[in-house]
Amino acid sequence: MTKLSVNINKVATLRNARGGNNPDVLKFAVDCERYGADGITVHPRPDGRHIRYEDVRGLKHLVKTEFNIEGYPDSSFLDLIGEIRPHQATLVPDPPEALTSNAGWDTVKHYDFLKEIISRIQSFGVRVSIFIEPNKTLIYKAASLGADRIELYTEPYALQYPASPQKAVHPFVEGAIWAQDAHLGVNAGHDLNLENLAYFYSHVPHLQEVSIGHALISDALYFGIENTIQMYKRQLLPV
Repeated sequence: MTKLSVNINKVATLRNARGGNNPDVLKFAVDCERYGADGITVHPRPDGRHIRYEDVRGLKHLVKTEFNIEGYPDSSFLDLIGEIRPHQATLVPDPPEALTSNAGWDTVKHYDFLKEIISRIQSFGVRVSIFIEPNKTLIYKAASLGADRIELYTEPYALQYPASPQKAVHPFVEGAIWAQDAHLGVNAGHDLNLENLAYFYSHVPHLQEVSIGHALISDALYFGIENTIQMYKRQLLPV
């Protein structure tokens, strides 16, 4: 069964716009689990513009499903992972000032850098996932780094899906097969939504987890968070 991890960064962005604690990010995470989310994802940045390090510390004691912390692996991020010990750390290549993730790791160019970081995170007992594009060379290199999983960067799929779903999904089918062959677990995320998720799920093999934030929180403005989580989970059911 493919798990749905809800990224709650946008909830923190809304809170931060006015200060105070409305909406309550910690309560929202607990409610997401209660409504059926299989995990909670956060991506703290040093400028604290959405999820803050103190939120992550609070969530450590509340999240009962899978806790996934995304981020660029600078010293602050690594210290946080060592402190929190989440179930999974997802490494993304974007620098702290980036608006959002817009590319996967070049696991050839950054091999030595990633090798040391992956080993350090795994020493905390934390699973490591590498945010990556569906490129055979890069995926096999991720395996040689010792990563546990990859997270396929799906924005190119989302952009091409309206014009040609079959063409859009093809590289990701191949990527998942390469990952399985390299004994890597397969996650996916970025711009997956109610329109394109079911097609992706039904065609990409070995998919263990999808992480969805922006689209899911936006849909919740219309449908409510409980209903929205169930709507997304229905996209992940076998036909």
